[in-house]
Amino acid sequence: MTFFESVHNGFYKYFQFSGRSVRSEYWYFCLFLFTVDLLLSLLEAFFYTTGQGILSVIFGLGTVIPSLSVACRRLHDVSRSGWWLLISLTIVGLIPLLYWMCKRSDNGENRFGAPP
Repeated sequence: MTFFESVHNGFYKYFQFSGRSVRSEYWYFCLFLFTVDLLLSLLEAFFYTTGQGILSVIFGLGTVIPSLSVACRRLHDVSRSGWWLLISLTIVGLIPLLYWMCKRSDNGENRFGAPP
């Protein structure tokens, strides 16, 4: 999946927490979020000298649901429930979560559907 397809799917499937997402879709969407947030932060740092920039906050609030849905679908692709995202609330839980996000997709159909 290409970068632009990943970004399109991330926003097109805004509230879709079912189904599966391949590795490239998840990581390209994360790259998009990181890049836009970095550009907004640099823009705000250039024009505003104090406080948290409002553009970064608005962008973050607008993309929290799509980023959760893509992450949930990514966990479905490795045969994990989306509830495993809650393990990231612990520091130690970030290690298995990162492993699952980097892991290859399950071959064939799993309990969350056919591969994309």
